[in-house]
Amino acid sequence: MAEVTRTFKSSSRHGYAVETSPYFPSRLACATSQYYGIAGCGTLLVLEQHEAGISLMRSFDWNDSLFDVTWSETNEHLLVTGSGDGSLQIWDSANTQGPLRVLKEHTQEVYSVDWSQARGETLVVSGSWDHTAKVWDPESGKSVCTFQGHEGVIYSTVWSPHVPGCFASASGDSTLRIWDLKSGRSRLIIPAHQAEILTCDWCKYDQNMIVTGAVDCSLKVWDLRNIRQPTSDLMGHSYAIRRVKFSPFLPTVLASCSYDFTVRFWDFSKPESLLETVEHHTEFVCGLDFNLHIPNQVVDCAWDETIKIYTPPCLSALHQSGP
Repeated sequence: MAEVTRTFKSSSRHGYAVETSPYFPSRLACATSQYYGIAGCGTLLVLEQHEAGISLMRSFDWNDSLFDVTWSETNEHLLVTGSGDGSLQIWDSANTQGPLRVLKEHTQEVYSVDWSQARGETLVVSGSWDHTAKVWDPESGKSVCTFQGHEGVIYSTVWSPHVPGCFASASGDSTLRIWDLKSGRSRLIIPAHQAEILTCDWCKYDQNMIVTGAVDCSLKVWDLRNIRQPTSDLMGHSYAIRRVKFSPFLPTVLASCSYDFTVRFWDFSKPESLLETVEHHTEFVCGLDFNLHIPNQVVDCAWDETIKIYTPPCLSALHQSGP
């Protein structure tokens, strides 16, 4: 089992998403909800890790569940959350007041938000249970484009870290779509699983590599140049996979978390792909991220009201041995 270095216990808030700051190595944000996101309000937690543990820097309440969070790539203090009331909120972590702006166009829950990493782009993409994805200009507070085509709930929307104006979406209609902002259409539709797809992520080292995780308990790695079959099919989880993230430091390594209470680490270049299973939560694990500044440090959050920061031994060993 991985050594848990730091734990933060929230008060009656169930973790849905966690993301480390692109600016500060010690800072992270967690989107949480009361009553497992079924009812009640949501709270955005801005946390700071230090030698003694994790401390609360700021907390912001919203009148509905918060399901996802993303840091701004252009301002170290700004964050965006997605909510059960169909809105996005822009927060300033340097300010104790309420949201700077509320973006409201979706008609159902916003389950996914992501801030573009492309140079010169200040755009946020959101995915909703209303079957649409929207790209927003957070400064104007209006959507730039609405993307339609999915026949089910959109659970995940993620910008490509390589190609400007390109993002992926994962849906309950069992498809992964690759969208182009200029055309406003999907340029690829992949029937990636025979089940609802809850999560997807882009490889940080290869613009054609993407991974999906689904209710069928499998992770599939896809090469967008040949989508007839996945390059890897990773099995091991016993319940739905809630979130998947590629490592920013190891090209063929990824992490996944699941409703089976575990976080698993994989190297899809190896015949025995499963590197390690971490079992340190007592409820659904919903949020997961790698620290961009500290190699192999991982943060996760769960419905057991805890956020954990740790370094899995398998990643340390891989990092030391080199590619």
